Amino acid sequence: MAAEAAIGLVIGGSDWSESSRIVTLFTREWGKVRALAKGGRRLRSNFEIAFDLLTVCRVMVIRKSQSGLDLLTEARVEERFSVLRRRLAALYVGYYMAELLTEGTQEYDPHPALFDRAVAQLRALEQGMAPLQVASEFELAWLAELGYRPRVDACAVCGGRAEGEVLWSPSAAGMVCRHCRAEARGAVRLTSASWQWLQAQSSGQPAGNLTSWPADLRAALSLTVTHVLGRRPKMLRYVDGPS
Repeated sequence: MAAEAAIGLVIGGSDWSESSRIVTLFTREWGKVRALAKGGRRLRSNFEIAFDLLTVCRVMVIRKSQSGLDLLTEARVEERFSVLRRRLAALYVGYYMAELLTEGTQEYDPHPALFDRAVAQLRALEQGMAPLQVASEFELAWLAELGYRPRVDACAVCGGRAEGEVLWSPSAAGMVCRHCRAEARGAVRLTSASWQWLQAQSSGQPAGNLTSWPADLRAALSLTVTHVLGRRPKMLRYVDGPS
């Protein structure tokens, strides 16, 4: 069976034997894959340092037609992000992104736009964007790709126009009007700055950088991600602090 080429982001891994590793990749072509790298733990191998978490690498994979692990035959580093070794806050956000890709996607369910966004957000960290902004932008992209695009143009419950105080419902994944407050379980009040940022992100317009990242915005997005996953992501305690 011939090996196939793909580009992937390393999002996990574990030792398989004294000389081999199982690597989890989020690839642009196939989505999430788990593959066995025979000899991947040896200092001198075809895999160089490509298995470091959050490394972008070009891989050759023999895909199994039946149950079992794919076989990774070659991996070459394409891009690494030095900021992850210099700034702890950036590293935490990178790990958080890897957790969302691992836990929130299915094997062999490709999301090329989400792959591109993950790499773009890691590059944004490298260029000095605030880690909390990187996390927030990626959460919105992740929610949209999974079919939970937040409703920001109208009430997510009734579809009516929201006026006055802005409430965000994690369960409804979007804003709710004052008439639907009773159905907005765990709703978070949003400031005008947070609301304007969310609207700009949703419309694809430049949202700009906020001078300090609002606690209400982080609460709204992290609670929505938690609702979709069915549990609070482990890395959120490091990204946002204890709940």
